[in-house]
Order: sequence, then C-alpha cells, then structure tokens
Amino acid sequence: MIYEYNFLLALLVTLIVETTILFATVRYCFKTDRSSIPDYLLIFAGTFSSFSTLPYLWFVLPMFIRSYSHLIAIGEVSVVLVEAVIYCFVLKVSMNKALFLSFICNLVSFLIGLALRPIFL
Repeated sequence: MIYEYNFLLALLVTLIVETTILFATVRYCFKTDRSSIPDYLLIFAGTFSSFSTLPYLWFVLPMFIRSYSHLIAIGEVSVVLVEAVIYCFVLKVSMNKALFLSFICNLVSFLIGLALRPIFL
C-alpha cells in the first residue's frame, strides 16, 4: 500500500510541476497568448499527459525492466516522446515545440522528484 500512496503523491507533484512548467514555457518562452492556446487547453494537456504516462512508468514498465537505471532511462525517454505527441495534437504545436515542452516539463519534474525522494522513502 505504501507504493500506491507514493504513486498518488508523485502523480500530484507531477501534475502541479509539469502543468506549471507547461504554462510558463508556453506563455513566457514561446510568448503564446490565450487566444492561440487557452488556459483550459494547457490544463487539459498537462493533466492528460501525466495521467496517460505516469501509471505506465510506475506499474507497467517495472514488470518488464528490473534495473532501476534502465527503467529510468527507458521510461523517461518514452514518457517524453508520448507526452510530446499529446502536446502536438492537443495544443496544435509543431513536433519540435512539443518535444521541447515535454523535455522541459519532464526534466524539471524528474529533478524535483529526485530532490523529494529521500524525504518520502
């Protein structure tokens, strides 16, 4: 039950971090206004992408990949690619922008997760 609790906590942190980074990157880095990409679409994209990928990273991939370092490498690359496709279709941005968005969101989320990991273990 502790694993599931940690997953829910990770999901909450991931949703908050990645959606915040998505907002900041789209609004301030890409300078995209609300008429092009509305706030509700950014919230949907951030939420949908996290809900679509994090359960696989926590529950499905570990059944096939036993090494933690391999799991992180394969899992994170897979997550960045899947979330980029989601961003591309939902936000109607180019694949290059979607890959950048996904990479930045996941990098920040991963680093915050690493920083918080000792606290929750």
